[in-house]
Amino acid sequence: MRHRCSSCTLALGFVTAALMVTLAGCVNLAPEYESPAPVIPGVWPGVDIYGTPPAKPGADVSMLGWRDFFIDDRLREVVSTALSHNRDLAVATLNIAAARAQVADINADLFPSISSSTSATFSRSGRTAGGDDTASGNLANQSAISESLSTEIGFSSYELDIFGRLRNQRAAAVQSLLATTADRRTAQISLIGEVAANWLTLAADKALLALARNTLTNRLASLRLVNARHDYGIASGSDVANARSAVEAVRVDIASLVAQVAQDENALNLVAGTTLAPGLLPEARLPEQAVIERLPAGVPSEVLLDRPDVIAAEYRLAGDYASIGAARAAFFPRISLTAATGWATRGLTGLFADNNRSWSVTPQIDVPIFDGGSRAAQLALARIQREIDTQTYEQTLRTAFREVADALALRATIDDQITSQTALVAANQRSYRLSQARYRAGTDSYLDTLIEQRTLYTSQQNAIQRRLAREINLVTLYKTLGGGDLARSSRSALPLAPLADDAPDP
Repeated sequence: MRHRCSSCTLALGFVTAALMVTLAGCVNLAPEYESPAPVIPGVWPGVDIYGTPPAKPGADVSMLGWRDFFIDDRLREVVSTALSHNRDLAVATLNIAAARAQVADINADLFPSISSSTSATFSRSGRTAGGDDTASGNLANQSAISESLSTEIGFSSYELDIFGRLRNQRAAAVQSLLATTADRRTAQISLIGEVAANWLTLAADKALLALARNTLTNRLASLRLVNARHDYGIASGSDVANARSAVEAVRVDIASLVAQVAQDENALNLVAGTTLAPGLLPEARLPEQAVIERLPAGVPSEVLLDRPDVIAAEYRLAGDYASIGAARAAFFPRISLTAATGWATRGLTGLFADNNRSWSVTPQIDVPIFDGGSRAAQLALARIQREIDTQTYEQTLRTAFREVADALALRATIDDQITSQTALVAANQRSYRLSQARYRAGTDSYLDTLIEQRTLYTSQQNAIQRRLAREINLVTLYKTLGGGDLARSSRSALPLAPLADDAPDP
């Protein structure tokens, strides 16, 4: 009994020591993470239309919630509906749950999987060929029933993560989870921008349709005037043909715009994830103030580092460092442990007696010798993936800078365009009225009036399009600067998980 207790104590000591070594994490082969240096200028190109940057650069668009950015109550309600019902955003949310489950699955490998089993065996042996010899007292030839019972608890093939393979796999999975979370925020910001753009486009197309119908009314009146003048021999047949051609041209526009408005509503319902109530749809004009026209001033380009798509790219890059550590650990021996303790008896009684107890401890070391270059290829792949994600991060940042620079370039001139276009419409209206008056007086041909009529119609269409461009430009600028999220997605909200210290290659 004393010898068995000593062996049990020795085994228990071995298991305890192994677990302490594992929990201490004595070796981690992941390289030290280095955040990429910014690859974009500190200021936007061109003239800063927003004035001098503020003393505190924290006052940026990403701090402006979408409910504060959108002014029109109907547009706010449509955005809220889309955030609740959009299927793509729901999938992005489920991707977070899937990534979280993957982290939990990988994290379970860091702990032993303990299980227990209980078994009972009942058997009956048959008689021997000598037959029944009970009368003579010979019991050896009779059948017999034997019973056995055993129970055991333990764990098998538990890897002692001495070189950090499992911990680095978990770290890579955590970074992937954080990247997926940032992807969801990117999807939300993009959805908000898409909903606003579709809603404003629907309003503009309805305004164009109303303009076309009003133009048709005016051209029909002109056609009646030309027909009357033709009946009196004042107007030529060519004038009648030109007037009718102008009427049919605007009818083509009306038919096309009716279809376009229907398609706009379908697109809006799709991103909203449901059929919107008619009261939430815009009227046949662009709202005077659908969004805030003046965004916070002096936004520095470093705000792009807090864009969720940039953060997601950096999370994936950080995860590559952990993957390199896991690939390096594959070159070192893998130590696993199997241990169990239990009781066994040949009867159904006295199972947990001291003399029926059993235990076993089986340490195992797997030393890599030759694998045809598989581990070296996995390490090379991890390093290449790090370079790929480095380039992806830099390209994501450059793309973000270009999107904001383009939006700022349009923002710098769009108000001047609208002012000039408004003046042009007023000038064309005056020219058209004067041309009509000269035509009625017989001093101008109808062709001159027709040219002025078409010029006015085109300038009115362009005025609506430029107003739409200004509203969408504000939405685009708000979105590309990282606004639109309910909570600011920055490094303070989603910190990069700490990675391992630098370690030499095996």
